Amino acid sequence: QVQVVESGGGPVQAGGSLRLSCAGSGRSFTGYTIGWFRQAPGKEREFVVLINWNSGRTDYADSVKGRFTISRDNAKNAVYLQMSSLKPEDTAVYYCAARLGSGSRYSSFGSWGQGTQVTVSS
Repeated sequence: QVQVVESGGGPVQAGGSLRLSCAGSGRSFTGYTIGWFRQAPGKEREFVVLINWNSGRTDYADSVKGRFTISRDNAKNAVYLQMSSLKPEDTAVYYCAARLGSGSRYSSFGSWGQGTQVTVSS
């Protein structure tokens, strides 16, 4: 099972941008679906976006569509989440997760990172 580690979070002002990284170790992301999820204080964890490594198929939550972009780097075995036009409501801990095989936003993901905090101030 691949292990994932997130990085790139931090404080940012509303309207700004951040890029989160999800690095895979232990094995290649080939054959995996990689997802980003987030959890704000006092709220349930929610789906943000996913990418199927092999096909490149993506799925975005409506709340981030047009503002966030997921991409992958085969050479670095990494997935990136470019976040733009950030809003205070995007404040959350962002988690990267990996699932072997295809998957959807409703699938279970087996490998989770420790999370990275994103704080958007108004």
